[in-house]
Amino acid sequence: MLGVSPNTLRSWERRYGFPRPRRTPGGHRQYALNEVESLRATLAETHNVSSAIALARQRGEGPSSGSRLACAFAGFDEDKANTLLEESLALRSVERTIEEVLLEGVSAHADQAVPANTPEYEFAWRYATGWLSALKRLSPPATRNTGVLVLDASAPLELDGLYAQSLELMLRRAGVRTLSLSTAITPSRLARALPALDPKAVVLAGRSITLDALGRLVYSVRSVTNRATIFDFRGAVPDTGASTVSRLGATPLAARDVLLGRLEEVRISRATTPASPLPALTAR
Repeated sequence: MLGVSPNTLRSWERRYGFPRPRRTPGGHRQYALNEVESLRATLAETHNVSSAIALARQRGEGPSSGSRLACAFAGFDEDKANTLLEESLALRSVERTIEEVLLEGVSAHADQAVPANTPEYEFAWRYATGWLSALKRLSPPATRNTGVLVLDASAPLELDGLYAQSLELMLRRAGVRTLSLSTAITPSRLARALPALDPKAVVLAGRSITLDALGRLVYSVRSVTNRATIFDFRGAVPDTGASTVSRLGATPLAARDVLLGRLEEVRISRATTPASPLPALTAR
């Protein structure tokens, strides 16, 4: 993008401290896209490295991004993370901030090849959980006569757990009544919670559960409310080609839109289907 060699870029980092990369667990440099784009524009204007870097700094770091949030997480800087998310909310909706900044910032520290989490990832994950929980408490009351049950099969500190929390928050902000429960609940006890919600949809999230155990939970749900549609979010149910489970998008915003669309289709279908006639009464 800048038309220079990696050695030149490293020399700029040592001499000017810009652009500022973060380091992967393997020691590789990763540069924020907004800093590279800003520097590319100022190099085209000035044709001088020191002037271009000074101008790029003067113009600021650019809008909040997932890479900048990842850098804050790498430095365990909670105040910086708060500032970046507040700046993002001034430019983006809550939903876009979650997808484009928060989840990207946490995902940058998630290494699926490493069995143990890094301190940076755990800090980011716990921060994100607290941030999403605070927004959930501020969500307006439900405005739709629709309940959605989220069964979260993700293990503690798994990235899928953050995606499930994000989807639940977006559904609540859309006026949907939600209930999120762990799949560790036994099927008989799960059935006790269902009448209060009367879910029209059940979302299966996370992959830390066997298919048999998941099937027992779904059976328990259907024994209470057989009108609920079952949805898969991010591969909770293996795609064998024979499953009747509906699949949502891979991101929470896309999943929310698909889910709301399907629920609206069901509502219209039921509203336009004529009721069965009552049986005639006869007397002798």
